Amino acid sequence: MGSLALTSGDPSGIGPDIALQAWLRRDAAAVPAFHLLSDPELIRARAHRLGLSVEIATVVPGEADQAFATALPILPLDASFADTPGAPSSSNAAGIVEAIERAVHDTAAGRSDAVVTCPIAKKPLYDAGFAYPGHTEFLGHLAETITGKPTRPVMMLAGPELRAVPVTIHIPLSEVPRMLTTALIVETAAITACDLRDRFGIKRPRLAISGLNPHAGEGGAMGREDDELVRPAVEELVRRGIDARGPLPADTMFHARARETYDAAVCMYHDQALIPAKALAFDETVNVTLGLPFIRTSPDHGTAFDIAGKGIARPDSLIAALKLARRMADARAAGR
Repeated sequence: MGSLALTSGDPSGIGPDIALQAWLRRDAAAVPAFHLLSDPELIRARAHRLGLSVEIATVVPGEADQAFATALPILPLDASFADTPGAPSSSNAAGIVEAIERAVHDTAAGRSDAVVTCPIAKKPLYDAGFAYPGHTEFLGHLAETITGKPTRPVMMLAGPELRAVPVTIHIPLSEVPRMLTTALIVETAAITACDLRDRFGIKRPRLAISGLNPHAGEGGAMGREDDELVRPAVEELVRRGIDARGPLPADTMFHARARETYDAAVCMYHDQALIPAKALAFDETVNVTLGLPFIRTSPDHGTAFDIAGKGIARPDSLIAALKLARRMADARAAGR
């Protein structure tokens, strides 16, 4: 069993804060071994700013397990970071990207067991010429570079009470009906079912497929998309042997009794999935990217520039992301 590759995210955000806190809670919270891809001087400076006593060991991936008990293992980047919490800068973009690339390549090569990413902000990266809409799309590009095959990343928010997957993600709500297709719903749900089986250890995953419109269209009275797009997708999934139901009214999918009937909710747009997931367990919910040839998890929150370096950021979601990555890596290894 190897360690998990953790990127420190945007160094002006809370990524360094929560990485330090996660390591300090390694025993009390049973945090699995990880190594941090970052600038060791940035981490030392942030620990000093926060008044934390943290021993740091610079390592290569294979050494992290041995160091983790007594020191925070850091795989040094070629790039350096400035300790300027709350003041993001495009000058840090090279290191942010380097950390992601190295974590992915190390994991793909078997030098680490999974990728766990601290939050990044898009604008400083865009200002430096970053060509991808966001973290997930960049990971998809790296996966395609490694495998030579097309990759379709799928976002899942996984918490202790709900796993939720949006079919469409970061687009305006007005664009959702135009972008939504039966094929896209089928592809998203099929990837979800596959990863629930292979990486979550669920032998026969049950999927609840939401409708797009109120009351799942109510027979066409509130829109035709549910009958014309969603229902055919559910029928195709069933033909493929996937346990799928829908389209279901989204307003009755997320209460406790309803959640007992499925393993993941596949929703038609971003907020339909993320609002219930975060409302139920904000501090314990994890962002998981399905459909990649490697495991990737992340906290479900952002960079929180406003509280970076102030000692009040909570590491709960990061710890949950590390634990889930470990469980997923173990489930995949057991299924080989």
